Amino acid sequence: MNRYKLEKIIPYVILTIIGVLFLLPLLWVLVASVDPHAQQSIKSPSSLTMENFTSILKDPAILRSFGIGLFLSFGQAVLVIIVAGLAAYPLSRYNLKFKKPFMYTVLFMTSLPITAVMVPVYQLFIFMNLQDSLIGTVLFLTASGLPYAIWMMKNFMDAVPLELEESAWMDGASVWGGLRKIVAPLMIPGICTVAIFTFSGSWGNFFVPYILIQTPEKFPASVTIFQFFGNYGLIEYGRLAAFSMIYTLPAVILYMLSQRFMSQGFSLGGASKG
Repeated sequence: MNRYKLEKIIPYVILTIIGVLFLLPLLWVLVASVDPHAQQSIKSPSSLTMENFTSILKDPAILRSFGIGLFLSFGQAVLVIIVAGLAAYPLSRYNLKFKKPFMYTVLFMTSLPITAVMVPVYQLFIFMNLQDSLIGTVLFLTASGLPYAIWMMKNFMDAVPLELEESAWMDGASVWGGLRKIVAPLMIPGICTVAIFTFSGSWGNFFVPYILIQTPEKFPASVTIFQFFGNYGLIEYGRLAAFSMIYTLPAVILYMLSQRFMSQGFSLGGASKG
């Protein structure tokens, strides 16, 4: 009996230890962001201050980097949703001759590491005079996010009954009208999922903007975090923690706002099946 109880307790103990190890860095960020003398280790602050947040929000360069990051991430998310939706529609609705090989190609491209294509992409950007261009960076981020987005959008679109579109066509709606008024509203959960996934990937992307953008004033927030690491190992831990707290807000807010639309989409989907 004791051995049986021990076998049941050990997995919970291991999971608890793993959970604590994951929570410790988050705890350090929370404590260090309000500690005027934050250090690398977790310690109880002698006093609490909002100066770290104030210095971040009053810095024009940091605010500009957040704005650029939002522009890149939202720009990519919008373009990916539009292009992926248009690409997923024929893959979902029509029996195309090369649909299966194309889908396998899309699936393969989802596993292609971004570092494997950055050198030719950089050469292409130089040839097209797009280096140090925010618009060019948005276009490349969109292209890199399309394979996985097309794959997900196609699966979500498969769940929308074709009979609903056929009914709309019988009433005189065009293919575009059926896609816009019938398919798109029922795919709100899928659209929100793709938007969150795309935005989060772009918002935390350091490598692509660092390679394609040369002007420091055009760096997004994911790159400007370097400024908190000074020379000779000197790091502003308090401001770094405050920056990290603010940096997580856009993705969290987007997820919270999307919950209402995702719930609405699921309810519409259930009504359509009835």
